[in-house]
Amino acid sequence: MKIYFASDFHLGIPDHASSLLREKLLVQWLDKVCFDATELYLMGDVFDFWFEYKTVVPRGFTRLFGKLAEIVDRGVPVYLFRGNHDIWAFNYFEQEIGIKLQREGVIKEWNGKRFFLAHGDGLGPGDNGYKFLKRVFEFKPNQWLFRWMHPDIGTRLALYFSRKSRYANEIRDEKQISKEGVIELSKERLYTFANDYLKTDPGIDYFIFGHRHVPANLPLTGNSRFVNLGDWITNFSYAVFDGEELHLMSYKTGKSEPLKNNQ
Repeated sequence: MKIYFASDFHLGIPDHASSLLREKLLVQWLDKVCFDATELYLMGDVFDFWFEYKTVVPRGFTRLFGKLAEIVDRGVPVYLFRGNHDIWAFNYFEQEIGIKLQREGVIKEWNGKRFFLAHGDGLGPGDNGYKFLKRVFEFKPNQWLFRWMHPDIGTRLALYFSRKSRYANEIRDEKQISKEGVIELSKERLYTFANDYLKTDPGIDYFIFGHRHVPANLPLTGNSRFVNLGDWITNFSYAVFDGEELHLMSYKTGKSEPLKNNQ
C-alpha cells in the first residue's frame, strides 16, 4: 500500500517557460509513483487559476492531463481537492479524465489509521476577509457573470489578483517562519484548527493539508500529527503513506529524498 499526497503546483506562473518545466517534472514524478500507488490525492491549487467555461478549456497543461488520464485508466483512483486558486473547477476533470473532485474536507481510513484531508483554505480562526471572499466566489450568479467575460480578459484579471495575493502571503510567511524554516505554530491557523478538531474527534492520526507552502510534519495532541504538504514552486514536496507510517519527501532534484523537517 502506497498512498501519495501532493499540493500547490500553481501551474501557469510565473511564466509559460518555467511553468512548463515544473509541469514536466511533475509528470516525471507521476510516471514513477503510479506503479506502486493505490491512490493519489492532489490536494488543491494544481493551477494558479482555473475556470471552466461551457465549451472552452483553458490553454496548456496537456502533459499533466494526459498523464492523469493514463493513471486513471490503469485503475488508480485520483482525487482532486479544490483549492482557493482552482475553486471554479466543476465537472470537467470528472467527465473527461475520471478524476474524483473533492469540494470539502474528508476523513479517510487506511490500515487502521485515520486521516483528515483538506486543502486548508478558510479553516481555523481568523482570516475573515478571505472567508467572505470565498463565499463571493462560490455564489453561482457571480460565476455566471464571470463566464460571460471573454476568457482572455477574465484569465488576465484573475492572474493579476492572484499574484497580488501571493505577494501578501509571502510577506506574512516571512513573519511566521523561524530562521530554521519551521512554521511558528502559535500563529498557524491550520495547526490550531487540527488541535481544536482533536477535542471532538481524538481518533485522527494525521491531518494533511495543502494551501500553506511550508512543508511540515509535526506532532499534535496525543499521537496525532500535522502534515503540510508544501508546494511545487520551491520545495517540490509530497507525502507518502506506506501502510504504516507517513513520510514527507522532496522531488526537487528529480529523485525522491526525505525532507529535513520530516520530524
